[in-house]
Amino acid sequence: MGTYNFHGNISGPSNFGDNGRIEINHGADAAAVLKVADQLVERLRGESPSLVAQAQVIQGELVQAGQEGRVADRGRIRAALETIGIGVAAGSGSLALAQELARALGL
Repeated sequence: MGTYNFHGNISGPSNFGDNGRIEINHGADAAAVLKVADQLVERLRGESPSLVAQAQVIQGELVQAGQEGRVADRGRIRAALETIGIGVAAGSGSLALAQELARALGL
């Protein structure tokens, strides 16, 4: 059985869970997010070459969405990030970049 820590007014805005540090940034700067995706591709080339294609899926989706003026396909990006997260070593730079992308995109 889990416990949930509720901080703040129960009937109004509250912070749940990790001491109110839940961050969702759906308005991330597109250029900054693409830069992180580029870094992920490069990092994976050295750490886990078999996962480079997944990072390129993310990179390509972000570029294509920007060119077409649409929102990136979050499901496609999420699936690629999950595959990368499963395949890289805990504490690796690749995992940190994948997590940064997920946070920036609100996934």
